[in-house]
Amino acid sequence: MARESESGLPIEPVYGPEALEDWDPAVKLGEPGKYPFTRGVYPTMYTGRPWTMRQYAGFGTAVESNARYKQLIANGTMGLSVAFDLPTQMGHDSDAPLAHGEVGKVGVAIDSLDDMRVLFDGIPLDKVSTSMTINAPASLLLLLYQLVAEEQGVSAHQLTGTIQNDVLKEYIARGTYIFPPKPSLRLIADIFKYCRAEIPKWNTISISGYHMAEAGASPAQEIAFTLANGIEYVRTAVAAGMDVDDFAPRLSFFFVARTTILEEVAKFRAARRIWARVMREEFGAKNPKSMMLRFHTQTAGVQLTAQQPEVNLVRVTVQALAAVLGGTQSLHTNSFDEAIALPTDKSARLALRTQQVLAYETDVTATVDPFAGSYVIEKMTDEVEAAAVELMDKVEELGGAVAAIERGFQKSEIERNAYRIAQETDAGERVVVGVNRFQLDEEEPYEPLRVDPAIEVQQAERLAKLRAERDQQAVDAALSALRKAAEGTDNVLYPMRDALRARATVGEVCNALREVWGTYVPSDAF
Repeated sequence: MARESESGLPIEPVYGPEALEDWDPAVKLGEPGKYPFTRGVYPTMYTGRPWTMRQYAGFGTAVESNARYKQLIANGTMGLSVAFDLPTQMGHDSDAPLAHGEVGKVGVAIDSLDDMRVLFDGIPLDKVSTSMTINAPASLLLLLYQLVAEEQGVSAHQLTGTIQNDVLKEYIARGTYIFPPKPSLRLIADIFKYCRAEIPKWNTISISGYHMAEAGASPAQEIAFTLANGIEYVRTAVAAGMDVDDFAPRLSFFFVARTTILEEVAKFRAARRIWARVMREEFGAKNPKSMMLRFHTQTAGVQLTAQQPEVNLVRVTVQALAAVLGGTQSLHTNSFDEAIALPTDKSARLALRTQQVLAYETDVTATVDPFAGSYVIEKMTDEVEAAAVELMDKVEELGGAVAAIERGFQKSEIERNAYRIAQETDAGERVVVGVNRFQLDEEEPYEPLRVDPAIEVQQAERLAKLRAERDQQAVDAALSALRKAAEGTDNVLYPMRDALRARATVGEVCNALREVWGTYVPSDAF
């Protein structure tokens, strides 16, 4: 009896040559590093060097996060990835009423240039690549990073890294939006232009399917809605007067890796192929780099369990293997205790060691695209591609990603799939080890890492000191210039940078933009 994949597609017990009848390898596969990039975006992939091992970290204060980053670098991490707390993600200062109870909880609290300076103290920004998981206020955190680099004597032209900057998926799956879609897209176009002129090596956006997957999206939904958002960003930039080949090579993507290895590999291959075709045929891209879907992967947090947490080490290893076999450019492996609390130093180190074992003790880096030509992988790649394209066509019929978001289409589709998964798990049809099968009568005690609630008081004290010390007239003038730019068509990042340099806070800058652009109120109309 055939099983179904995570996307609801049939998986046959046996695949043979008949699965690939009328299948042209020249069209479907090509060569690694060449259109349609099914086999990977680089000719040598991991045979020359492994993927970037980028561990996601950030909690409590900037001092604590700085210490964690230095430990990760000492343990062999090749790139930093910053997690910000919810108030920072929503553009609120730590002493704002809405921030109460959330300061430093799911990431580091960054309120001003002072905090950013502490966060990267002693870390040479010309030597590390930094990814920042921040969306609505992404421009602010990037500018703070640039200002800290200047203080270190590092030119912005030397900086490498990524800001997530993907606000459309916030409206679909995550909820940390600030402004309505149209001004949010205008801000993203301003970031593209600013980085092209000021920080040319920076990846200006990481278009994310990860959070949709965490909300319950199937693999086909994950890539369909992510690529639809990518199309919307490209259209926005082109409409703002940019040539596609001037910005598209700096676009990147962010996906999940589940335990279902075969479909995950197929998903990554299908996503590369669809994006290459869209960029060449719809947008007329000429530069091959504009057609490359480069992506970061994080193992699936939603699949981690609080029950028997050590079993998550196995899950994360399998998920990481799926990402590597699928051709990821960088990878974060979750710590086994993240379903319980923030990871400890030991669990974070084990997560990194998982990647290092895959890179240096297995043979998966010895050859490019090991699954190429597999009957099952190639058939599943075609099927996931077809399912994703069908969903993308539905988004287009609704008027594109923003129009579909405003009607609640993507959100409702994901919620429907999440409900299906929950039903299957509750019924025992979907096995989750330690949860609905192979349980223990009594769980072993585990002492998690906890964030000190005094952090909120400490951050409020730092903010009070900052406001007392700074030149308030300079701050007011800079914020006034920012509001004026937001009302017109000037690039808002330049007055924003001036305000942050004058020690305006993240909350003050976002509030200035809220005054002009308003805030987004979601619709469940679909």
